[in-house]
Amino acid sequence: MEITLVPGDITEQQVDAVVNAANSSLMGGGGVDGAIHRRGGPEILEECRKLRASPFGKGLPTGQAVATTAGRLPARWVIHTVGPVYSRSEDRSGLLASCYRESLRVADELGARSVAFPAISTGAYGWPMDDAARIALEAVRQAHTQVEDLRFVLFDAAAYAVFEARL
Repeated sequence: MEITLVPGDITEQQVDAVVNAANSSLMGGGGVDGAIHRRGGPEILEECRKLRASPFGKGLPTGQAVATTAGRLPARWVIHTVGPVYSRSEDRSGLLASCYRESLRVADELGARSVAFPAISTGAYGWPMDDAARIALEAVRQAHTQVEDLRFVLFDAAAYAVFEARL
């Protein structure tokens, strides 16, 4: 598997699957989640509503992943995963690593060979970028996956520099 870093907007990635740093409701939100829902269009929200109607009636649990169509994005699928909120008093790093492992498991089930990840939990959920990069890179390097092209799409230069130093 080749791991690359890409500066820019994850909604512009031409890959098999884009990973969404979703909230547990799967109904859209801010940051990456909002951008994916806005650019991907109503098809994504429609499939998320169906997921909420049956298997995930109480929402998607933290650290888990599920796929929907990518709607109008230049990808085939969106893999939604719910990252943990950072806590200084509780070690939630296993949940953050699970987001990456579970997203790759879902990618393998779909047959996706190229996947674009954001830096999960580093926005509104407050995870420090350096620690998040360490956890993300360790998790994907240790994963047994058929994904060949794995990209971390980083929105700003500071995030890119942190991931670059860790890579």
